[in-house]
Amino acid sequence: MSGGCDSFGVTKQPGQIQDGIGGGGRFKYSDVTCLSRWRKRANKNMEKKHDIQIWAHRGASGYAPENTMEAFRMAGRMGADGIELDIQLTRDGQIVVIHDEKINRTSNGKGYVHDYTLGELRQFNFQRTKPALAHADIPTLHEVLVYVRDYTDMCVNIELKTGIVFYEGMDEQTVKLVHELGMQDRVIYSSFNHYTIRHIQQMDPEAKVGLLYSDGFISVPAYAHDLGVDALHPLFTNLRYPNYVEECREYGLDLNVWTVNKEEAMLSMCELGVHAIITNYPDKAIRVRRQFEKTVV
Repeated sequence: MSGGCDSFGVTKQPGQIQDGIGGGGRFKYSDVTCLSRWRKRANKNMEKKHDIQIWAHRGASGYAPENTMEAFRMAGRMGADGIELDIQLTRDGQIVVIHDEKINRTSNGKGYVHDYTLGELRQFNFQRTKPALAHADIPTLHEVLVYVRDYTDMCVNIELKTGIVFYEGMDEQTVKLVHELGMQDRVIYSSFNHYTIRHIQQMDPEAKVGLLYSDGFISVPAYAHDLGVDALHPLFTNLRYPNYVEECREYGLDLNVWTVNKEEAMLSMCELGVHAIITNYPDKAIRVRRQFEKTVV
């Protein structure tokens, strides 16, 4: 297949990997015609919604150990509109903030989260992804929500990691905690396990929920609409599929896209008028958004 203008209005070379998790490719804005087309659409979209949210992926994880209090505090200091985090359940039923089912990648320990109590997990150092920080504890969801509620204006995207380990009762416990802390209006729940999302809707019909997915399924906006969710949370390269963005708008679905770490890709997302850019580098995304807003008339 030859290179050409893709749906982001950029030139893509054959076999190029796009920016994202594991992606090292770059978007190149060499096709002025395609870029101009998206600018016209962006100007029209911005009449409806001017504010594009910047959510810090696992906190400001480009600079601090992911899913730690330092990463979340840094996101707040940088001016992020929200944070995205992941939750798992310990052996003693505590909701902890960590992406992987195992602690191997992010700490100096080994094994599954569900095989440890919270006290045991606190014996490990969770700064492995950014070892410049001397020490980082694994935080509980309660600790993060209290910080966000009391010290910031940020929202929280809680991703329930129930696709590999089916944590019994974690979704109920999470919804209960959010209500106890009065955070309902500042939380959106997401998961790759759509049964979990449906269960949350049944427990709390007013809850904001989004569907996570990564690859090229057909008619995803219609599927999301049928489930009655508020948003789709796709890998951002999925926005290239035909009429995808238009169909999301048609169905009233927000688009919260991950993981957007290159500034050129951030600009593409701004031009497409997504609701939220989820990134490891919230400071860069805020700068790109500011520059983009100056070009919109």
